Amino acid sequence: MKHILVTGGAGFIGSNLALKLVSKGYEVTVLDNLSIQIHGEYPEVTSPLYQSIIGKVHFIKGSVTSREDWLKALDGVECVVHLAAETGTGQSMYEIQKYVDVNIGGTALLLDILANTKHSVKKVLVAESRAIYGEGRYYSEELNQFVYPTERLDSDMSQGNFEVKYAGCVHPLKLVGTTEDSLIHPTSVYGITKQVQGQLVHLVCPSIGIAAVSYRYQNVYGPGQSLSNPYTGILSIFSTRIKNGNEINVFEDGKETRDFVYIDDVVDATILGIEKDEANGHVFNVGTGVATDVLTVANTLIEKYGIQVPVRVSGNYRLGDIRHNYADITSARTILGFEPKWSFSDGIGEFVKWVNKQDVQEDKYEASIKEMKQKGLYK
Repeated sequence: MKHILVTGGAGFIGSNLALKLVSKGYEVTVLDNLSIQIHGEYPEVTSPLYQSIIGKVHFIKGSVTSREDWLKALDGVECVVHLAAETGTGQSMYEIQKYVDVNIGGTALLLDILANTKHSVKKVLVAESRAIYGEGRYYSEELNQFVYPTERLDSDMSQGNFEVKYAGCVHPLKLVGTTEDSLIHPTSVYGITKQVQGQLVHLVCPSIGIAAVSYRYQNVYGPGQSLSNPYTGILSIFSTRIKNGNEINVFEDGKETRDFVYIDDVVDATILGIEKDEANGHVFNVGTGVATDVLTVANTLIEKYGIQVPVRVSGNYRLGDIRHNYADITSARTILGFEPKWSFSDGIGEFVKWVNKQDVQEDKYEASIKEMKQKGLYK
């Protein structure tokens, strides 16, 4: 396979993937709508992500909700890496139709075209998300088994009780890595759409002779991620707050954790899935297998930037947010030969160096909080 289509290929993950593929000799087509929320008001002029790929790929400005755009983009393509999506758990809870139309509808349209028209596609890779696991996987010593707590209740969190609960368990649960065969139970509309995207691809593609692979990316970060989008990317949100000299509001008690994986590792894992037949038919977690708490993230960024701003552990919370989750990456190691090369400390160092070279972005955080308050999602 020499001709690859990357949808969302002007985005953070997509542009890095496209450039690496080009460097390896692939012909790359990119389909992207240049969303203002990610790329700014005048993306063709001001978006560094867009500028990084122009002249190196065949670029089509268009939408995955357009059959005509899909048909143009698929011309001569042998592999589709489908990254284009509306992202953000909080925003998905009130822009429901938009998330469903783009994420599920766009994927359904791709598959409909592949099932009913002549094409050269041999493999489809789709980005799922850690969000499909909801509250993740835990071990109960009382029950002597793995358990999957359901979504946390507003009534508990309003009292400062942020840890997950499971019926019949009095003692705290032990957090463990989430495996690909863990229970799928998303706590947001975004998570549901990513679940359905993966299910559609794995159901339809084998039935029409196309290999299917999906990736459940953890919290991806690194140089190039949007610093102006206040709805996704805690590292970007905190960085923009710090660079503007504004207080960092750490939700809950600051002990909530995520698995932060550096962009270069994500790109390498994705290319392994393109190139290895052993990946076909599989779902892979892509992360580091390490949980890092949010308060550590805030303090590390302040230290790296050398800018002192107040850190307030507020007890605020967003409905639909998960408490903990980190990936078990045994499958990616075993089947793909994937091994993350970047530690959190080293990756943050590179990210901060890059941010320091950028113009200070307008801080839109308060506006995003106001919007979520109005929707009843921020407490």
